[in-house]
Amino acid sequence: MIRHVVCFKMKDGCSAEAAREMLLSMKGREETALDVEVGVDGLHSARSYDLILIVTLKDFAALETYQTAGYHAHTVKPYMHTVTDTSKSVAVDYEVREAD
Repeated sequence: MIRHVVCFKMKDGCSAEAAREMLLSMKGREETALDVEVGVDGLHSARSYDLILIVTLKDFAALETYQTAGYHAHTVKPYMHTVTDTSKSVAVDYEVREAD
């Protein structure tokens, strides 16, 4: 399995809760996503990000489809570009390995 993790900084005046709801709307709509988890920062320190997205996908091919087609690519991603500072977003995509 693959985990796709993205941390977002919200644009001034934009709601992290509204963005959270949009990201959670992928559940049941984005076929490639096996699981979707979203968290809003509670600490609000200088180094904090405002929002985190964690998506579990079957494999890297599913991640490519997630990025380029379907509900995420055509609905969620364009919305997130309007409410987050994409120049400050960070992402990690990694393979989940079973514990030894």
